[in-house]
Amino acid sequence: MPGQTATLAHRVAHLLVNGADPRRILLMTFSRRAAARLTARVERITAQATGTAVAAEALTWAGTFPPASARILRDHALAVGLHPEFSIHDREDSADLADLCRHGTGFLRPRPLSHQGTCAVYSRAVSAEEPLAEVLHRPFPWVAQWETEPQAALQIYVAAKQAQNVLDYDDLLLARAQVISDTPISHPHQGRWDHVLIDEYEDTSASRPVS
Repeated sequence: MPGQTATLAHRVAHLLVNGADPRRILLMTFSRRAAARLTARVERITAQATGTAVAAEALTWAGTFPPASARILRDHALAVGLHPEFSIHDREDSADLADLCRHGTGFLRPRPLSHQGTCAVYSRAVSAEEPLAEVLHRPFPWVAQWETEPQAALQIYVAAKQAQNVLDYDDLLLARAQVISDTPISHPHQGRWDHVLIDEYEDTSASRPVS
């Protein structure tokens, strides 16, 4: 386990051993595997320190950003224009849907934009809050000459998600950012956690997942 993650596990264990409520700790990392390793490490450290392990299940807000975002959004879905029973597409599901939409427009070139590439363009435009034209001309310049076709494909992709009541990972972060920026909605959450710990957090998008 990298040093930073090990330090984080010891920090959480220290809080728990000293009486912190595990339900009031927000512990975020970037993959399910990392989350499982992190909570297992916390269990081992607390067991060594006290003779009794704090079960991973007690850390009710430990995991990755998408499930935490979805959990908050389901409580406030209607307030931000969502249906509470929305489903979530992972990266592979999102790529499959985007590919269907791309084929629906007949936009089968260029090869670098096929399948995962369509999602990459969309994700960059959404998370960085940049116009599609700007995204195509900078991060994806080899696609810029086909600007009209990706625009059409992505419009169909967004419409398909809305019709299916589906959110992808970028939607989750954006909708959560909308929730926490709305004072009446966010107020009950402001005192929800006493400790917020993020593993290897890198702020790479304009929509910050944590405020």
